[in-house]
Amino acid sequence: MEKDHKPSSTEKPVLQKVAKLFLYTFLIVIAVVQVLPLVWLFLFSLKNNQEVFNLPPLALPQDPQWGNYARVWTEGNIGQYFFNSVYITASAVILTVIFASFVTFAITRMKWKLSSLVLGMFMVGLMIPVHSTLIPLFNFFLNVNLMDHPLAIILTYTAFNMPITIMILLGFYYTLPRDIEEAAIMDGCSVHRLFFQITLPMTAPVVATTAIINMIYNWNEYVFVNTFISSDKFKTLTVGIQNFIGQYQTDWGAIGATLMISILPILIAFFILSNRIVEGITAGSIKG
Repeated sequence: MEKDHKPSSTEKPVLQKVAKLFLYTFLIVIAVVQVLPLVWLFLFSLKNNQEVFNLPPLALPQDPQWGNYARVWTEGNIGQYFFNSVYITASAVILTVIFASFVTFAITRMKWKLSSLVLGMFMVGLMIPVHSTLIPLFNFFLNVNLMDHPLAIILTYTAFNMPITIMILLGFYYTLPRDIEEAAIMDGCSVHRLFFQITLPMTAPVVATTAIINMIYNWNEYVFVNTFISSDKFKTLTVGIQNFIGQYQTDWGAIGATLMISILPILIAFFILSNRIVEGITAGSIKG
């Protein structure tokens, strides 16, 4: 009877190299597929109308139209939309992270009877469809005179991002050692100082993760801004681009430049801080 053939010590390195080569090739193909749309959009933004329709999608423009970017920034009011996106996104992210940290600290570090009920109420928010709240929120903001005001968007983003932010923070908070906090309390540290000077700094990795996730969602959100904001001075890039396309529907290069401006900031931020996402998500599983 023949025995099963087992790889020898000399064959194992060869098999490992083949496996790595296959894996790297597969990852490179996936990366190229992911990057191609961005390359196409960038080249698209540098073409005029004739080149858009006559040249292949990935062909280099014969005369790059860098003026498309300057034109959309000055004539298309993109600068105002860009500022509104930054202002609303940053405000909502700060409020969401701070309030979610308050809630998570109270649930995991304090003993009170309704902690489980409060946590359950926040988790129910994960199951509420966003579009089902448009009419109630519209009526609410109309009654409190917040329609066509940035505060309506900031409050909406904060409320809808709280459940997922709390859920991410919970896994990390449960793994934090209590020894440092107990020692601080014995030394007379108040609850407020305990949170801001000890607990919050220790949760920096997961706080950065939630901030990035919230930032990406807020920057790309369209439905709430389109519903609650009507003035151009308060519109964000996602809605402002729609108006710009309607106004310059034949200037395809300008449209491409507008789209490129809208995705470039969030793309840069994601590349710079992407390691924080993995670090924050995995931190809770490796601590303790």
